[in-house]
Amino acid sequence: MTALPGLGTPRTASPELLRSVFRQHAAGVAVITAPGSRPAGFTATSLTSVAADPPLLSFGVGTGSSSWPAVSAAEHIGVHILGEHQQELAATFARSGADRFGPATSWRTGPEEVPLLDGVLAWLVCKVVARVPAGDHCLVLAQPVVGDPAGPGRPLLYHQGRFNALRD
Repeated sequence: MTALPGLGTPRTASPELLRSVFRQHAAGVAVITAPGSRPAGFTATSLTSVAADPPLLSFGVGTGSSSWPAVSAAEHIGVHILGEHQQELAATFARSGADRFGPATSWRTGPEEVPLLDGVLAWLVCKVVARVPAGDHCLVLAQPVVGDPAGPGRPLLYHQGRFNALRD
């Protein structure tokens, strides 16, 4: 392939190309939680508002992840928007094999038995309305049923493989 003026040299689509392109995309950081015999959760940067009426959101989850069995069975899930003060919490929920709901994580059981994290910028408990297979992931569509947008602080971002804060 030849270079395109002002665009560089195109590369054939691949998992690495997708990862490289999305490292350039700053994304908000959320933690998704699901109830179960052991609560499950993971850090997500794929959270998207889908519709306002009825309110719907979506996120992707790897079907090979340790959280997938709980998310695949859950009728309700928790969505938590993390603040810039929660980099360690984001890292804990992103780390494979971590004790995500251990003593270092402040949480409680919320509506519909969903694990809710303390100190977040905002949270929702959502009813899962669809799971759509998508390659090695599944897109989950969920409808908020209750939440709180009033947590203190500024949002945590993910960019270039690192957690970051907004700059003024």
